[in-house]
Amino acid sequence: MTTSQPESHPDTTPDAPEAATRGPALRRVVFGALVGTALEWYDFFIYGTAAALVFNVLFFPQSDPVVGTLTAFATFGVGFVFRPLGGIVFGHIGDRIGRRETLILTTLIMGVSTGVIGLLPTYETIGAAAPVLLVLLRILQGLGAGAEFGGASTLLAEHAPPERRGYYTSYAQTGVQVGLVLGTVSFLLVALLPQEDLLSWGWRVPFLLSFLLIAVSLYVRLRVEESPTFRAMLERRQVVRMPVLEALRDYPRNMLIGIGAHIADTAAIYLFATFTVSYATSRLDIPRSTVLTGVIVFGLVVIVLQPVCGALSDRIGRKPLNVFSVVFLAAFIYPFFLLLETREPLLVVLALVVATAFGVAPMIAVQPAFYSELFGARVRYSGFATSREVGAALAGFTPLVATALLTPEGGAGWVAVFMVVLCAISLVAFLAAPEGKDRAMGDPGPAPARER
Repeated sequence: MTTSQPESHPDTTPDAPEAATRGPALRRVVFGALVGTALEWYDFFIYGTAAALVFNVLFFPQSDPVVGTLTAFATFGVGFVFRPLGGIVFGHIGDRIGRRETLILTTLIMGVSTGVIGLLPTYETIGAAAPVLLVLLRILQGLGAGAEFGGASTLLAEHAPPERRGYYTSYAQTGVQVGLVLGTVSFLLVALLPQEDLLSWGWRVPFLLSFLLIAVSLYVRLRVEESPTFRAMLERRQVVRMPVLEALRDYPRNMLIGIGAHIADTAAIYLFATFTVSYATSRLDIPRSTVLTGVIVFGLVVIVLQPVCGALSDRIGRKPLNVFSVVFLAAFIYPFFLLLETREPLLVVLALVVATAFGVAPMIAVQPAFYSELFGARVRYSGFATSREVGAALAGFTPLVATALLTPEGGAGWVAVFMVVLCAISLVAFLAAPEGKDRAMGDPGPAPARER
């Protein structure tokens, strides 16, 4: 029997009575999501900063520094290639055995792989084996990252009061930016070391800290309750055998929307937080401390604006904020590079702040609610993580592409054109997306194919 496309008719069935968590339990869920995503994305982000600053020398030595940087950024992008696989595998587990247990598993994968990077011998010590091992650990990071955000956001969305879903779920994205700030601060501090010390042992410190952060993240997540929506599905035996396939079958349009929606913001985050560090320090001779300070301010602005934009989306909807943000990003990207090229520290920081406040923050603040509302409960984790991470994979090589697009003189005009094209793709996705702020999280979605 043919079923209507659920994405065309947003469900407004009331949530299950237990689906809106209140009081201390809700605060634990919010705190768990914030701390968990912060520590896991600290792990993911520090690789990007290291790729911009030291990996080209330590793991990919070349006679031409530009080639070394390109190679380092290529391995950075490898993590994005494996993020969709992480979303598929762990999304399946999350829809089968639970959101909470899956997040505990991804915490261990991300934390251990990141810590081991800090123990790796370099190219000078073991030759070609060093970059091979680095890439393998980056693959593990990608698998963990592919499941982390979708799982944390799904858990939050299914606990949050429906009328404040945008506000509460925004804390998952706040955690991501806290991770960005923590990772950048760690490298700002070790970058104060003499160059010889930075390259010999200083770069290892941010990675080794991950071993300590694993324990913190696990402690927090073990105190969080499983999603009431998932518990209700277990009781009613509504868990499906192959959630990823069910998501593709029942929500093909929303899967495409989810892929396109994550392209512009992924590209922007890594353009501003990773490529800009390399471009500004190596091509524009801007002091490393100035650029890293700008990235820290960038992250702090996002942290402050996440709950504000999330709450605003509960009033006006997710679509208006998404459309405004991606249009502003496309319009501002060329002026952003003009401000960088002034080499004035204040204008460099200003460029990052403006790009963040209007071109990134609104779009990513509503992302956890936006994706959670695209899919029914049976396949929510799988649909969320798979579609989002495919979009991330398509945009994850932005630092590599941007470096290749620079003119011999260091001009970034083609980089700006590239970003405008990516923004146009996400704009189409946002315009095609249904407004989901009134969708109920407790609705399981269409019946599994075997029951039709």
